[in-house]
Amino acid sequence: MAVPKRKTTPSKRGMRRSHDKLANPTYVEDKDSGELRRPHHIDLKTGMYRGKQVLTPKED
Repeated sequence: MAVPKRKTTPSKRGMRRSHDKLANPTYVEDKDSGELRRPHHIDLKTGMYRGKQVLTPKED
């Protein structure tokens, strides 16, 4: 069984764990409607994606 030769320092441990953090979801402002939406996702209210009508607009 592999056993570490030396104790891992808190600095090295922190550097390794720095990639484990959770990132907040990114939102962009829609050019046409001005509402926030996820990048590379369809705007469900208008049904538009990259300037083209993909879905029928959702009604409330």
